Amino acid sequence: MAAAGERKKASRKKKDPSAPKRSLSAYMFFANENRDIVRAENPGITFGQVGKLLGEKWKALTPEDKTPYENKAEADKKRYEKEKAEYVKKNAA
Repeated sequence: MAAAGERKKASRKKKDPSAPKRSLSAYMFFANENRDIVRAENPGITFGQVGKLLGEKWKALTPEDKTPYENKAEADKKRYEKEKAEYVKKNAA
């Protein structure tokens, strides 16, 4: 039994390095595209502050402005589902 205040570390199974990468969300496509711009506009900003500014910019976008990122996310989701199906088929024993 663990001592008071300590938690037993749960063991997780190792991730297969050949497994397909998860799909990115529309926000992640937006963040990846705009992260360097935010850093350039705000030199010396911390990692957390970059994330906060990106979140604020994302919330300020109109649905029309979000559409290209949502389209990229949908295409990436289809890519992931296809690769995952092939991976499962290949590794089913």
